[in-house]
Amino acid sequence: EIKNELINNEVYKRVKDYSKNRNELSTYYNVGKLLIEAQGGEDRARYGDGLIKEYSERLTKELGKGYSIRITEVGKKYNYKTLLKMRKFYLVFKNFSTLSRHLTWSHYCELLTFDNVDEINYYIKQTGDYNLSVRELREKIKSKEYQR
Repeated sequence: EIKNELINNEVYKRVKDYSKNRNELSTYYNVGKLLIEAQGGEDRARYGDGLIKEYSERLTKELGKGYSIRITEVGKKYNYKTLLKMRKFYLVFKNFSTLSRHLTWSHYCELLTFDNVDEINYYIKQTGDYNLSVRELREKIKSKEYQR
């Protein structure tokens, strides 16, 4: 009975983690879509980041530091990368039929550096087939495995 309880708990944690990851990806995808719409569509969104800066400041006041502006020694550097990543996440993956259930937000952030859809698909497949951690995915990308 003890073993069954522990197994049930592990299954529950995995299901919970899967649901949490799915919800997180869905949320970030939808935020990216809303940012594009707020900027007047894809063509205008590619050029203007002023609205992202404004949203960053507002979200920091309302939700906390996850969207804050960071000051560096070099001067003012705006840290609204999370919102930019969400916007790019939507732009890159809007034409995919589904998001891979094997990848986390951190995996997708690594893939957002690519413009080549075939390269993205390659690394998605590799991650799913070999259950790669983000660190392992990073190593494959760094070694330029796709180009070989």
